[in-house]
Amino acid sequence: MEVLVVFLPLLAFLVAGSIALFGGPKAEPVPAGHGHGHDHGHGHGHDDHAHISHDELHDAHDDAHDDHHVVAGPPTPADRTAQFVTAGAVLVSAVLSWILFFDVAVGGHPRTIELMSWIRSGSLDVSWALRIDQLTAVMLVVVNTVSAMVHVYSVGYMAEDPQKPRFMGYLSLFTFAMLMLVTADNLVQLFFGWEGVGLASYLLINFWYEKPSANNAAIKAFLVNRVGDFGFALGIFAIFVLTNSVQFDAIFAKAPDLVGQKMHFLSWNVDALTVTCLLLFMGAMGKSAQLGLHTWLPDAMEGPTPVSALIHAATMVTAGVFMVCRLSPVFEYAPTALEVVTVVGALTAFVAATIGFTQFDIKRVIAYSTMSQLGYMFFAAGVSAYGAAMFHLFTHAFFKALLFLGAGSVIHALHHEQDMRKMGGVWRKIPFTYAVMWIGNLALAGLPIFAGYYSKDMILEAAFASASPVGKFAFALGIAAALLTAFYSWRLLFMTFHGKPRMDKEVYDHAHESPIVMLIPLAVLALGALFAGIGFHNLFIGHDMDHFWGKALLVLHDNNSIEAAHHHTPTWVALAPLVVGLIGIALAYIMYMAIPSLPAKVAGTLPGLHQFLYKKWYFDELYDILFVRTAKALGYGLWKSGDGAVIDGVGPDGVAAATRDVAARASRLQSGYVYHYAFAMVIGVVLLVAWLSMFG
Repeated sequence: MEVLVVFLPLLAFLVAGSIALFGGPKAEPVPAGHGHGHDHGHGHGHDDHAHISHDELHDAHDDAHDDHHVVAGPPTPADRTAQFVTAGAVLVSAVLSWILFFDVAVGGHPRTIELMSWIRSGSLDVSWALRIDQLTAVMLVVVNTVSAMVHVYSVGYMAEDPQKPRFMGYLSLFTFAMLMLVTADNLVQLFFGWEGVGLASYLLINFWYEKPSANNAAIKAFLVNRVGDFGFALGIFAIFVLTNSVQFDAIFAKAPDLVGQKMHFLSWNVDALTVTCLLLFMGAMGKSAQLGLHTWLPDAMEGPTPVSALIHAATMVTAGVFMVCRLSPVFEYAPTALEVVTVVGALTAFVAATIGFTQFDIKRVIAYSTMSQLGYMFFAAGVSAYGAAMFHLFTHAFFKALLFLGAGSVIHALHHEQDMRKMGGVWRKIPFTYAVMWIGNLALAGLPIFAGYYSKDMILEAAFASASPVGKFAFALGIAAALLTAFYSWRLLFMTFHGKPRMDKEVYDHAHESPIVMLIPLAVLALGALFAGIGFHNLFIGHDMDHFWGKALLVLHDNNSIEAAHHHTPTWVALAPLVVGLIGIALAYIMYMAIPSLPAKVAGTLPGLHQFLYKKWYFDELYDILFVRTAKALGYGLWKSGDGAVIDGVGPDGVAAATRDVAARASRLQSGYVYHYAFAMVIGVVLLVAWLSMFG
């Protein structure tokens, strides 16, 4: 059963990929009759929701890219086969994953299944094995459940696309790569899955490869992740040097003995475990879009909306959180590294939230929400609340996938529009989508009963109860981020569904609910957003957590912040997330429903701050100056001064040119006249006689 769970998506990818390559006639694309989102115009109704400059409006229009660009005829039999095989295979994997979850995690039956010997070289012995413990079981449920819903949803959402088999094949490849990552029994196998999700994300972000913006976004994601993955690879090398193994059990057994050990790194003698864990965390920062290596995440919205749901809810961005939790027996002995994880996570949660409430592209708002929630997960891991981090990953997968796919349903209804300033007043047109977006936003805002309430509140309580300065720092920024999260999530809801319609009248008149094949996944995910918290919190973070997690997570006794949160949390700390959440919702209602002219006045009063946040803290501009332009200048200099002046100057323009010039001059002696040659012979004879006369 374990093998089927992991390899069914790979089989589905091979089938869909074969159909895409050799499957015969494809549905022919025809002009869609609609371009980018900004071609629709503002329509009727005045936009009172924001005060922005002409440049910002232009930027926002550039951001609100049309999610579809061509339409195709009816699906071919090959299309249907690819859809059936891929969706069916992942659905079966999802069902089997839940069976494994209750057997392994709830029932307490972890196991490791060795498939084959993979690498044997000197002391390096790597087997290809499936490690099915409690941590893996949770991830299998998350990955396969969300992926199955995305596959089914894509059957309806991508109905107009002429490349359906290729898209479905990429989704299955993405799923398989993530499954390889979470079932890895060693760091090399984990790195294989780690790079696999990077490849699949590149292919999916760039699915509409004829769009330059999609090309740029995919390349940006790939390059930014190269930075993180370089650190991750160095971390793996360091682990092998320190423990002489890459297998998890061997590494975990030797970790306590490495405390205090020094290693020579970049001309310094440094703490071996601290540097190793920081290098590993560098990889997590790239994959999970933490502050500094986050700039690729919002641009990843260039891919089709189902891709956004899969990347942000269940696969790529959760890989970093999973890796840190998987290596908790190592990180626990590197307290300085954990403090860095806490600070970076807290800053990420806050910065992303400040950016999210100024954006207008519906998908980008949700993307920054993902970045912010990942920050929560990391600072939970930083204060040793690994169970809370994984619980938030679990609940977040349901409500974030719901929000992305709900946004896709809105985009589908509004002729592929993504700019929230061109929405509004459509809740009666798409009531089911409206209802599930309510559920998703309530879960994101952390209101009682809904999934986010149980997981996010425990993270904040654990940060406070950790009694460390960085824990208090994370708690403060986490509370501020919770306020902003509630505000921008309900800003999204009010701008999208309420107020006057701000799109073309024709678009409004033709707005309609999505087909049933798209609504069923929304309903399933809504159930998760409703009940994942209340149904599983006792197992993940409650009294049963020690039995539930078993040996999959290690928390040293003095670091058990979840236990401290259960017994030493003041009432005001427990109530603070709910209070700020309600304040955020109330502020959003006042500014976007009661007094819709207020946001423009606030932005006009604080134009510098608004511009700073709208421009995403100028990270892209800063990196452009520091890295992009510097690299261009270096490349130009090497081209002109190195290649042109030195290589060409000495080579083609130097020695070769001189040889060519001498040959040209010598060729003038070859005139073709006999008397010239006779004269040359006479001169030669005279010189020869003179030589012999003088020197004998």
